[in-house]
Amino acid sequence: MKKWYDEEYEFEIEVIGFLNSDHTEHYCRNGEEIGDKYTCTYGCPVNEAGEGICSKVMMILFPTMEAVRSGGDLESIGGSSRYSKDIVCPDGCVIFRLTAKNLGNENFYKGKFFGES
Repeated sequence: MKKWYDEEYEFEIEVIGFLNSDHTEHYCRNGEEIGDKYTCTYGCPVNEAGEGICSKVMMILFPTMEAVRSGGDLESIGGSSRYSKDIVCPDGCVIFRLTAKNLGNENFYKGKFFGES
């Protein structure tokens, strides 16, 4: 991989709770634990051990991340602030908190990076 673009946002996804249980055994296939954290810019989120977040959760995270990247305010879709929103996994097991940090870099599309060679 040769990352050539400095992304505009960094995302942290933290496990903040569970629904219907107090543990993950026989409950969450990824083995999430409260306090687990994943980070990313554009690629898929990974934790400190280099393991990726659940692919089912990524289906929900990606459009939410795109909302931030396009200048959206997560409060408009139920977030607790402009850059933070709690998300429940599709299996109804784990509660995650997505938090975005603006890195101050130019937007990929507005910066005319898209389509340039």
